[in-house]
Amino acid sequence: MSALLYGLDYLANALRGGFLAFAAAVALFCVLDWMVRTRRINPFGAFAGFLRSNIRPFIAPVERRLLRSGGNPAAAPWWTLVVVVLAGIVLLSVLDFVREQLAITAVMLDGGPTGYYRLVVSWVFGILRLALIGRVLLSWVRPSPFAWYVRASYALTEWYLRPLRGIIPLFGMIDVTPLIAYILLGVVQGFLVRLA
Repeated sequence: MSALLYGLDYLANALRGGFLAFAAAVALFCVLDWMVRTRRINPFGAFAGFLRSNIRPFIAPVERRLLRSGGNPAAAPWWTLVVVVLAGIVLLSVLDFVREQLAITAVMLDGGPTGYYRLVVSWVFGILRLALIGRVLLSWVRPSPFAWYVRASYALTEWYLRPLRGIIPLFGMIDVTPLIAYILLGVVQGFLVRLA
């Protein structure tokens, strides 16, 4: 198990370095594309043509989504950079989460029945927290409500968010129920772990 954890640490460090270099390159190309779009660089020159033929195809999906939502196409490079950075953060966070869960599993499996109980409690509450975070992030993006991941996040979270919404008022337009639910999940998990 320690060799697997060491391998995951090595992979995470390599991905962090690679992602940082990739994000820097994307940032450079996004700045250059933005400068062409806003005519700070001649949009009819050879360099602009190179950007249009080689860089814009990567920005095009974000630009289409931005145009559908009524946004300014000149902002597409910046939104592309945001998407790349968020994707990298999510990828690295998932890798760290998997590594942490493997380490916890190794320690708890050595603890006998109590360790098994604590492992199950940890996994159940970890899945509920991930579903809650996913639901909050999905509320910002608003994908199709019929997508499997949207339905899964609602199925895993609605049963404990609905009663809390009846108690916790909105603060202006902000719903703090997911934040309070996240905290309560930690409290309940701690209580259940202490029962063992």
